Amino acid sequence: MSFAVRYLIAYGMDLIFGDPEFLYHPVRAIGKLIKFLEDRLYDLENKRVAGGLLVLVTLVVTFMVSYFFAMFKITEIYFLYTTLATKCLGDEGLKVYKILKLRDIERAKKELSYLVSRDTGEMEEGQIIRSVIETIAENSVDGVLAPMFFAVIGSLCTWHGVSLALPFAMTYKAINTIDSMIGYKNDRYMDFGTVGAKVDDVANYIPARLSGIFIVIGAYICKYDYKKAFEIYKRDRMNHGSPNSGHPEACFAGALGLQFGGKTKYFGKVYNKPTIGDKRKDFSVGDILKARKLLYASSFVGLTIFLMLSKISDLVR
Repeated sequence: MSFAVRYLIAYGMDLIFGDPEFLYHPVRAIGKLIKFLEDRLYDLENKRVAGGLLVLVTLVVTFMVSYFFAMFKITEIYFLYTTLATKCLGDEGLKVYKILKLRDIERAKKELSYLVSRDTGEMEEGQIIRSVIETIAENSVDGVLAPMFFAVIGSLCTWHGVSLALPFAMTYKAINTIDSMIGYKNDRYMDFGTVGAKVDDVANYIPARLSGIFIVIGAYICKYDYKKAFEIYKRDRMNHGSPNSGHPEACFAGALGLQFGGKTKYFGKVYNKPTIGDKRKDFSVGDILKARKLLYASSFVGLTIFLMLSKISDLVR
């Protein structure tokens, strides 16, 4: 069974099953490892070295465990499926959409608080919608396109006859999990999380920029404003505190005719984030469904292009 077939099965499983609560997700195990290491390394005097050791140990352990599961096609397919989050991300947005349709703002704010690190308690409906769509846009890279990228790159390599698609993809998920747990610029993690945050920036550098291509094509497929998506991508992709997050957000903003950024509250402090996109319309609940559709379309485009490149590489070799 070729890698393309195995990965298509994994992608199909993600679209069908998403992230059911009854399954123990591998990222939870990675999170427990990170917490275990943090508890034992944080007290070291040099916080950056301590954080670097956490990153190194986490990535090596994740790679080696994933390599073992990659030896068996069934477990390889299953764990490749767990690295993808297309349905899960889309469904989280859909939950908030359904709550907002019921006009239950308080419940919508609570549901949103499970998705974002920003403060949701004082948000109005437009801010809730904006936060949901920004999250879908940003995580279209972290949760979908970047794992695809690393799986395909890994599929071009073998170690003792075993494909490195799964070890590459799962190690990326470990990088992403490290950043989500300790990559904060607060008193506790300013130094301890520096290495993890930098590694995450490097890992997402190429996937984030490729996302511009995939999302613009996805906008064309969805019959959204793909020309504006490309225009805003070129103009505003660097209007973000992260070197990578602005790329997908700019495409989503342009395609949907929305403006992201502005005043956002994190941990009790208000930040005036740079704006991304032109405000051609106010946020409406239906924009969440449009963003969800664009997420699915861009994931399909990414899958198609990546697997085509993989097949071309096989033919060249």
